[in-house]
Amino acid sequence: MKKKTDNLLLAREELLNEIEDIKQSLANAHSNFEYACDPDLVDSCIYEVNAIQYRYKYLLKEMRKVENLSKSQA
Repeated sequence: MKKKTDNLLLAREELLNEIEDIKQSLANAHSNFEYACDPDLVDSCIYEVNAIQYRYKYLLKEMRKVENLSKSQA
């Protein structure tokens, strides 16, 4: 039981770190979008923002799973 709890805590910590990284990436992508002048660059920035947002949603979903597992073991 202790090992599962440790694994869940480790997974939670890794997800939190990834979420913080993705937030920074999203802020950078938004900044790039604001300064893009060329239509191709604008399109590229839009795709980048969308991809990062999908990754962010995925990480949040995974965090909910870990949180639910933690609650069920408590």
